[in-house]
Amino acid sequence: MTALVAGAFGAGVLTGVVGSADPSPDPGVLDEAAERILADAARPVSRDQLDRAAVEGMLKALGDRWSAYYEAAEFDSFQAGLDGRYSGVGVWLRSAQDGEVYVGSVQPGSPADAAGIVAGDRVMEVADTAVASRSLGDVARALRGDAGTEVTVVVSRDGQRRTVVVRRDELASDDVVVTRLRGDVEVVRIASFTRGVGAAVRAAVDASPAAGTGAPAGVVLDLRGNPGGLLTEAVEVASAFLSGGAVVSYEERGEPMRHLDAVGEGDTMVPLVVLVDEGTASAAEVVAGALQDRNRAVLVGNRTYGKGSVQESRTLSDGSAIELTVGRYLTPSGRSVDGVGIEPDVLVSSRLGAATAEQRALEVLRGLVAASDAAQRG
Repeated sequence: MTALVAGAFGAGVLTGVVGSADPSPDPGVLDEAAERILADAARPVSRDQLDRAAVEGMLKALGDRWSAYYEAAEFDSFQAGLDGRYSGVGVWLRSAQDGEVYVGSVQPGSPADAAGIVAGDRVMEVADTAVASRSLGDVARALRGDAGTEVTVVVSRDGQRRTVVVRRDELASDDVVVTRLRGDVEVVRIASFTRGVGAAVRAAVDASPAAGTGAPAGVVLDLRGNPGGLLTEAVEVASAFLSGGAVVSYEERGEPMRHLDAVGEGDTMVPLVVLVDEGTASAAEVVAGALQDRNRAVLVGNRTYGKGSVQESRTLSDGSAIELTVGRYLTPSGRSVDGVGIEPDVLVSSRLGAATAEQRALEVLRGLVAASDAAQRG
């Protein structure tokens, strides 16, 4: 979730630095401006509101739609979401290049799912406030709230507006779902990269004698609608299918290029297909790009979203936090996916539907399994 809220520097601040040899404003100017606003402005406003507007205004100066500011309670909620637990309606949002906000994916069994919200819905209003010109993070904050409270959401689907009232709930996302199909083929669906996802995927591709299952004959790794999450978990997931070598690299300002390699010994033999679509973003693109570049998997589906930037949080003294873009990542071959996404090896038009893409992925996988069996019989 990210926030870019229009804010908050007045002409007085700018005038104080024009022509100065030191471009940094006097440390007291912001406080002085805040005091004048609090004392004289016709519309009452709190100091907390001014502080938030000031921070968000500074972030806006970056021109980076992924940078965000979280108040302390919001940051706690954000961190809980990375642990796979949060209070809300059960959707992941994505921002289009034109600034419109869409539903990237919906958690099965969530309040949003029960209300009939589906991936691809364009979000028009939340809590009786239009989404136009609001940031992704601002919309996400409006959807979150205490369990049992209600929020009205207006979405557009196929040109038709739909208004639904969603009752928020405490949610624990099951971000890895494994389905064993005939022929010992597994479909491993990853909804987002929260803590523990990498270990869960490793467990899914390993044999489990205690559960009476052997190692899968082939794996479909389903990353459709996955908006990303923790980069460390993405590296761990890619590592489940690699043995050493590059997964991703990125460069922070003033620092040497940082390289993240596969950890441990993954299964380098099991036939692997990765399902992707236009909702596959960020950390999910790290996994898809690494497995494609390393010739470890066949990618099936649509071109991915194209969010090739890395964000890190910086906690402030009051428990709030700013999330900053610290670099752009590169796939093992040196590709940047930012703004362009990843082209799958086997393209399946989104007009054909999700079921067709999954069926095509299974066909490709069974071909890989047959080829692997023939090679072993050799």
